[in-house]
Amino acid sequence: MPKQSNEWVFIINPIAGGGFAKTIVPKLETMIIKYDIEAQIVFTERTGHATEIADQFISKGYYNIVGVGGDGTINEIARAVVGKKNVALGIIPAGTGNDTIQIMGFPNRFEEADWGIFFRAHKIKMDIGSCNGNIFLNGMGLGFDAQVAAENYDESGKPKKGGKNKYIWHIIKTLLFYKEGKMKTVKAGQTTESDCFINTISIGRRFAGGFYLTPRAIANDGLLDVCMIEKLSLLERFAILLKVPKGEHLSNKKVNYYHTPELNLEFNKKVPFHLDGELSFAKNFNIWVLPEAITVIYNPDGNHFYKK
Repeated sequence: MPKQSNEWVFIINPIAGGGFAKTIVPKLETMIIKYDIEAQIVFTERTGHATEIADQFISKGYYNIVGVGGDGTINEIARAVVGKKNVALGIIPAGTGNDTIQIMGFPNRFEEADWGIFFRAHKIKMDIGSCNGNIFLNGMGLGFDAQVAAENYDESGKPKKGGKNKYIWHIIKTLLFYKEGKMKTVKAGQTTESDCFINTISIGRRFAGGFYLTPRAIANDGLLDVCMIEKLSLLERFAILLKVPKGEHLSNKKVNYYHTPELNLEFNKKVPFHLDGELSFAKNFNIWVLPEAITVIYNPDGNHFYKK
């Protein structure tokens, strides 16, 4: 089989997954040789560097821009790929949560067969979301989950040290003491006000590595999936979060689940939120879907996240 001429670049975040991304480089090099791919391997050095690298290689005519890292790294690369004709985003998951990869129909860690499927480069157009001008591939969240993320950062915006046990403690503490904030939602010209425990807006279905908050999401239907969970008592919090991993929470009367191409949210003060797991703060949110705005490499037999 002759070498594929549509060159590939693999953009690796060496610290993703606690350094896991760097450890799979020898395997990646072996697979590049096995599947006779013309490829470059480049490492990121700082926040935002993945976008710069992707831009450079796209300008050189590279068609397959692959991120090796977590959801934050993939989001950075996608910023360069969005709207580019004949350019596709690929993902080799190497982070911690790896939620975006489930949209592509691949597992959190590649086995031997997954490499072969990946290098066949089946492609499809996928929707993306936009919030205040910043994109998300999988989704964004406000409320409880965003507060947990905020607890893991210091005042300068750097992640706190402490590992998994510290993270679990932040979940428990937030679950016990989180106070819902008043939120106005403007959708289709109608304004409603609610107390928000969790508000997830998504293209994909899974968050935090295993919570199916938006289990009905289709990645190319031209709509955002919204799961808004209203104010809960402590017992209700535990009860509903036990159902979320399997997506069984939608029947709860406190859950408002719907589809929309856009919506606006307003709070009376800045609140934490995340886009594909990356934390920010804002008071007002202008959110909409960009239909089929990016081409991705996916496994056509490994998922049901797209309209056929």
